[in-house]
Amino acid sequence: MSFKSLIFRSLLKNLKNYYLYVFALVFSVALYFAFVTLQYDPAMDVASGTIKGEAGIKAGSVLLVTIVAIFLIYANNLFIKRRGKEIGLYQLVGISKARIFRIISVENFILYFGSMIVGIFLGFSSSKLIMMILLKIIGIDEVAALTFSMEALIQTVVIFAAIYFIIAAINYVFIKRQRILSLFHATSKTEEKRYKVSILEIIIGILGLGLIIFGYYLSSQMFNGKYMFHLFLVMLLILGSVIVGTYFFYKGSVRFLFYLIRKKDNGYLSVNKVLSLSSIMFRMRSNSLLLTIVTTVSALAIGLLSLMYISYYSAEKQAKEFIVYDFSIPDRAHAKQFTDTLDEMGISYSVTEMDIFTAAVNGTNIIETDMDEMLAHDDLNIPLTFIPDTQVEGIDVSEDEAVLAKTHATIRTMMTFHTGNFTVLGTTDSYDLELIDIHDHYIIPLRLTNSGFPAVIVDEEMFQQIKNDPNPEVHNPFSVSIGVNIVDKADIVKSNEIFHSTGVSEWSGHESQLDHFIHQKQDMGFAMFVVGFLGLTFLITSGCILYFKQMDEGEQEKPSYSILRKLGYTKTELLNGIKIKQLFNFGIPLVVGLCHSYFAVKSGWFFFGTELWTPMIIVMVLYTLLYSIFGILSVMYYKKLIKDAL
Repeated sequence: MSFKSLIFRSLLKNLKNYYLYVFALVFSVALYFAFVTLQYDPAMDVASGTIKGEAGIKAGSVLLVTIVAIFLIYANNLFIKRRGKEIGLYQLVGISKARIFRIISVENFILYFGSMIVGIFLGFSSSKLIMMILLKIIGIDEVAALTFSMEALIQTVVIFAAIYFIIAAINYVFIKRQRILSLFHATSKTEEKRYKVSILEIIIGILGLGLIIFGYYLSSQMFNGKYMFHLFLVMLLILGSVIVGTYFFYKGSVRFLFYLIRKKDNGYLSVNKVLSLSSIMFRMRSNSLLLTIVTTVSALAIGLLSLMYISYYSAEKQAKEFIVYDFSIPDRAHAKQFTDTLDEMGISYSVTEMDIFTAAVNGTNIIETDMDEMLAHDDLNIPLTFIPDTQVEGIDVSEDEAVLAKTHATIRTMMTFHTGNFTVLGTTDSYDLELIDIHDHYIIPLRLTNSGFPAVIVDEEMFQQIKNDPNPEVHNPFSVSIGVNIVDKADIVKSNEIFHSTGVSEWSGHESQLDHFIHQKQDMGFAMFVVGFLGLTFLITSGCILYFKQMDEGEQEKPSYSILRKLGYTKTELLNGIKIKQLFNFGIPLVVGLCHSYFAVKSGWFFFGTELWTPMIIVMVLYTLLYSIFGILSVMYYKKLIKDAL
């Protein structure tokens, strides 16, 4: 038999095991080529003005190719070990290691570069669709054209060719170092089987659960004020405890829990438990590092995508809360220039003008916080923005009373305001007031408050007293808030054009609610697009890795299925046990990853937007549905194994 026919037959024989690998490779190349094509697409010139679109694409492409490279190298290692017996037989019939390496390399070359050509074609075909999706997400009205980029082609070929040579080098080292006898046992060495749970494993399992719970607790307390001055160290501690805890969880906790289930049944296990719990229990230790990596990166992908979508989903509501009015102009002359132009264009509007004064307040009696560094001082002094009640509709207070407007979510996590007495500190005198109520809406734009602290509405006479006795420690205490609301919202776009054409928008602090919404949508939409690309790539690659592991385990357990079939167990009975096994194999990393991402997102979501549950649930459900596909494919593969068991 010639080497050409040997290579051809070997390729056809192994292709049935490589189909998902080929799919993942084609998908990865297509995704990368389409992703890099965006970088050179003329339509990106529009998006590059948002958050440096080209830089975002470059950073995303580096991470994308890193994920793909790790996957391809790992998958190749699994396949080369599975072919250990084949390589050993080649040596037994007198074929040298150099020729064996050439056979494997030519076979991989045909498979790899054939998949790459298909992937590039699919990437080119889908590049216009991907650009349309991006432009739709960021809300840019631009026509996407189907363009072929030679720069993207060269970059894709160079990158994936480099990965191929790395894989070839790994295969060369593997073939050169292995002896014939070791090749026939290559797969059997990949798994560790221990039937007895040791005391050390129990300790590791308990410690793993404890570290994860500790990390979750710290994440829930991270922004409540107690650790605000040590955030970086706390973040490192959370990350370390959760990752190490996850590793210990797979190393000992799962095995120990399954051991308790087996012990409860006194060793009399049904075929379902033999095929599911026992199999997972005996392989969990050797898979712990892989599962830890899959879980951690899954949690990272879900968490980042959730945060990006939270910010994108909350863009409109954030614009209304941060700006309050359609247009905020803290200057009377500029406001008049803008409204005069609106009059000329026949656009109806309303104006809300407020005098603003910033004064130092001793809030010891109305603020609760866990920030030890602040509580260490006898006086809790903070600068707050004051507004007279005559300029706020629906609020009327007496001379010694005050009402607070809504506090930003970030401040609410660090400290809590409640009713009580507080003191305003002037230069010559102090003023005692009673806080009687806290409103649930914003009064002035967030920029005019002190870093998100609430505005204080006081009596007109009290406001004048505080204003005439400014505290020298407060810089630039005097200001004005002029809000312009357009009566007919259909005129918003036209009014926004006037806001820019008159030059009013160029002044510092002059804000448009529509501009804020558009910029937020573009920035977070682009970030969500990049993170979504990376998350989808990792989802495919990690799902394939878990699937390949199940293929490997299935081949090793195939003799057991033959024995069980001979004992009279039906294919349905065996398949039910396999379904439970796959539910655990794919479900445990998914559930743990979802828990990690939930606590990570829950700890600081308020920095990104105003809505938590809807965006996060949508991301988690979509990720779960896509991830479940690989579990279904794994069950189908085992179904074929069971069918061939006799």
